[in-house]
Amino acid sequence: MQREYCDEQLATAIYTVNRHAKTAPDNKPLYELKRLALEKMIHASRAKKLGLHFVKNPRFSKQQSSVLIQCADYYFHSLPKKEDFASLPHLGHLDDSYRNPQRKMSLNTARNVLKDYLGIKTQSTAKKVTTPPKNIENKGSNKKKPTLNNTSYFYGH
Repeated sequence: MQREYCDEQLATAIYTVNRHAKTAPDNKPLYELKRLALEKMIHASRAKKLGLHFVKNPRFSKQQSSVLIQCADYYFHSLPKKEDFASLPHLGHLDDSYRNPQRKMSLNTARNVLKDYLGIKTQSTAKKVTTPPKNIENKGSNKKKPTLNNTSYFYGH
């Protein structure tokens, strides 16, 4: 079931996903969700690209730019496409004094809002059934002991 969300709800969900992605060990799915939601909002004219910013800490010490996107009262950055360099003005360096509004939304709620908006079906979290170990009475009788690999620097080989 796809609900109709206002721009503020979607922007808060993107903000929440983006905030968690910055510290998550596996952040690719979160950044992908952010990117897809922003692209859909841009195509629906619910968000707009404002310009390009220099990246604060570029990789490999090369100058990089990111696209500044306004969605409701939030501003986000995303990776630029080739046509963005030709069509968008370059705004220079990022203004460190500006901060997005802080609104609270749980990560699960934010994910569900964005997946519903994008039409992505959520996977049901079914509990995994575990089977008891076989041969409980012969516990450890046929097990091989691990052998040490004595071919390292410490053994002189």
